[in-house]
Amino acid sequence: MAEKKSTKSFILRVDAETMDAIEAWAADEFRSTNGQLQWIITEALRKAKRLPKKRTPKTEENE
Repeated sequence: MAEKKSTKSFILRVDAETMDAIEAWAADEFRSTNGQLQWIITEALRKAKRLPKKRTPKTEENE
């Protein structure tokens, strides 16, 4: 069975100059602003080795 990904919404306050920079970066990479923020956060977590370990999918052999 496929695992469902859940998302959480939250409000983020960012100064206008920073937001302009994020929006420009997102446009350069053909991403939405939200997608760019998600990518930035994921990359920071990956570099800090703080991403949760990926679970290996169960197969009938593993059960």
